[in-house]
Amino acid sequence: MVLTKKQYNAVVVVEGKDDTIRLKQFFPGIETIETNGSDVPDTVLTELQELAHKREIIVLTDPDLNGERIRRLVTKAVPTAKQAFITRKEGEPHKKGSLGVEHASKKALVRALSVLHEKKLPSSDLTRKKYQELGLASGPNSRKLREQVGIKLRVGYGNGKQFYHRLQTFGISLAELKQAVEEVKDEH
Repeated sequence: MVLTKKQYNAVVVVEGKDDTIRLKQFFPGIETIETNGSDVPDTVLTELQELAHKREIIVLTDPDLNGERIRRLVTKAVPTAKQAFITRKEGEPHKKGSLGVEHASKKALVRALSVLHEKKLPSSDLTRKKYQELGLASGPNSRKLREQVGIKLRVGYGNGKQFYHRLQTFGISLAELKQAVEEVKDEH
């Protein structure tokens, strides 16, 4: 896949130089900003805020705790930032190393950069009660179900509270969520 002009206008926020190297391997014209770890410097956040006036910002971090922390910090500073996700499986190293974007295949990265989520005004008809009724919170298999539904919807993983908030933030409807839950249950 070739990035579209709109995506070339984007700046992708990644954790480190290995992520940048991996993205440039498949998308030579892509521009990144590296946070260099989970303690995102204020200078980087300020740079992203200024860039957001002219360019699209896409957050693509590792599918782990530090990646989520970076995602939260960047999104707080730049609420219009779009969100791209890879799954934990897609980020697994082939030999040794830690989970990360630098290990993702071209297919996984194309998919991540093609399915972008953005913060929407509260428009979801999803309620906490319906969310719980679908088995996504405090049930015996809720963690595994959230993980699989997160993969299906390409929104990443979160604990019960975080995942509900993420679904709300991205405007995932009750119908979309029900369908994803049903598909996951049918697959297993």
